[in-house]
Amino acid sequence: MPVNPALLRHAEERGKSLENRIADQITRFAGSMQFVYLHIIWFAAWIGFRVEHYPFGLLTMIVSLEAIFLSTFVMISQNRADEKRQVLADHQWQTVQEEEHQDQELLHLSNQILELTKAIHAMTAARAPAGPAGTNPPPTQSPGPPEVPGR
Repeated sequence: MPVNPALLRHAEERGKSLENRIADQITRFAGSMQFVYLHIIWFAAWIGFRVEHYPFGLLTMIVSLEAIFLSTFVMISQNRADEKRQVLADHQWQTVQEEEHQDQELLHLSNQILELTKAIHAMTAARAPAGPAGTNPPPTQSPGPPEVPGR
């Protein structure tokens, strides 16, 4: 089962149709080694039990019809894979668009923070008392504990 939520929704939608479920089961079986083994046994039995004589016209016709149907199911399977790729691409595009929107919001917030920081610095600089030659006066020191002689 897919993990991607978009693919899960797609599989759920696809599973609602009986035709899609049948096509999926046939393509799943036709793409398996059991399918190959079944045909080896079938052809060996057909020839071994002499169901018909050489050149096996009926067997040839059956295999040709089967090839026609299987090629159709292969195309259905390819269409299904294309649908999955499109669902993933659409989901990825939506995610990229959401991330782009979030990036724009973060950039806007960052610019607001920058402007507020500049305003705070300007206000702080305007409130600070000016000392000689534009420097601030040294901070006043509070008197410490009295010194005890002999220590």
